[in-house]
Amino acid sequence: MSSPDAVPAPALTAVDTAAAVRAGTTTAVAETRAALARIAALDPALGAFQVVRAEQALAEAADVDARVAAGEALPLAGVPIAIKDNIPVAGEPMREGSAATSAEPRPADHEVVVRLRAAGAIVVGITRVPELCVFGTTDSVYGTTRNPHNPERTSGGSSGGSAAAVASGMVAVAHAADGMGSIRIPAANCGLVGLKPGSGLVPADMGAHSWFGMSENGPLATTVQDAALMLSVMAGRPALAEMAAPRPLRIGLATGIPTPLATLDPEWKAAAERAAATLRAAGHEVVELTIPYPSDPLPVLARWFAGAADDAAHEGLDVRRLEPRVRAHVRAGRVLRRLGGLRAGPVDRLRARVEAATANVDVILTPGLAQPGPVAEGWHRRGWVANLRANIGYAPYAALWNLLGWPAAAVPAGWHEGAQVPLSVQLVAHPAADGAGEALLLSVAGQLEAANPWVRTAPAGATVG
Repeated sequence: MSSPDAVPAPALTAVDTAAAVRAGTTTAVAETRAALARIAALDPALGAFQVVRAEQALAEAADVDARVAAGEALPLAGVPIAIKDNIPVAGEPMREGSAATSAEPRPADHEVVVRLRAAGAIVVGITRVPELCVFGTTDSVYGTTRNPHNPERTSGGSSGGSAAAVASGMVAVAHAADGMGSIRIPAANCGLVGLKPGSGLVPADMGAHSWFGMSENGPLATTVQDAALMLSVMAGRPALAEMAAPRPLRIGLATGIPTPLATLDPEWKAAAERAAATLRAAGHEVVELTIPYPSDPLPVLARWFAGAADDAAHEGLDVRRLEPRVRAHVRAGRVLRRLGGLRAGPVDRLRARVEAATANVDVILTPGLAQPGPVAEGWHRRGWVANLRANIGYAPYAALWNLLGWPAAAVPAGWHEGAQVPLSVQLVAHPAADGAGEALLLSVAGQLEAANPWVRTAPAGATVG
């Protein structure tokens, strides 16, 4: 492994990089070379990248420099980014963490990639995921992705590669996607800002049907302003990049545990309580809130299982070539579909209960995780039940908001001394078609960041081990 002295300095923020490229004090080519150097130094220890696009990225960076010189005001001018290996990047395979997928290059970019490139971003690589993006740890036949703050532990999943790339400072921002918490869980593990938009704000179009509409594309970043900038580009809504201070709000602090399969670590509960105190000091009203989490987990589990089954069918995969844990997941999805597990009625009733319980609050605040993320190694070789228990036990707070389509964000909130990993809180807002819920979450997250700034990236010594 590299020594800390050999590791290049972490990426500047995306906001600062783009401003410098537009001002002519640096170039997209120079920033891309620097990102590639960081990847070469750090990624062998972390396993964040599935593909590194060195030659292609440098050529694309030269094109961006020409666009800037021609007078284009690009919001992400020259910013190196990473794309999660679950949406197409033209000319590259989309392996989705699976040996069963095709190695053939994809013919065209996903719309989100189109928008990021149009804004001047440079795709330096594609990041690793667990097979078919099913689980909350990131390892597969292609390797293990590690938490840059503590490489013995997972970076989370399924956007674990993107989270490791950002938290280590290889890139300032990365694309991620969230079907059961797959942006917020890695963000919570790695001390990042991660935002899952509400339904319809950002083009989804993942797999067969984006896990019945539960999956959304969104940003991972080290600062709230970077997350806002990237989200504004992905959503095609420049106003989201503006960070206005929120009006006085009513914040619902909800530290109840969503499932009897989880136990809340006192450190994660205390992080949520400290965040609530910070917001109270900022002038918001904070009230205790009980979320009516479903006593029957079937509506969300059925969509999780059947979504993976439909994605495998959509890609024409030979199920026999999938990992044993994913084969079991696919089989369970097929069974639950036949048994009527995908009916809309239970979801509609749950939505009505949650809306009634939260009608008098503007923002919901929960712990980010129930427990620190587990060890990084070996989950793709473990059985299905072991993976389910680990995932549900440590990360139970995210999935409800996918099922309902509400925007939700993870925000750093301290340090877990025992596990030597960051702490995090989750913020949730009511959905709104115009992005108002996402804007509200970003503004509240910005207040938390201003009051209690966090270390942007893992120290080099932790990253290189």
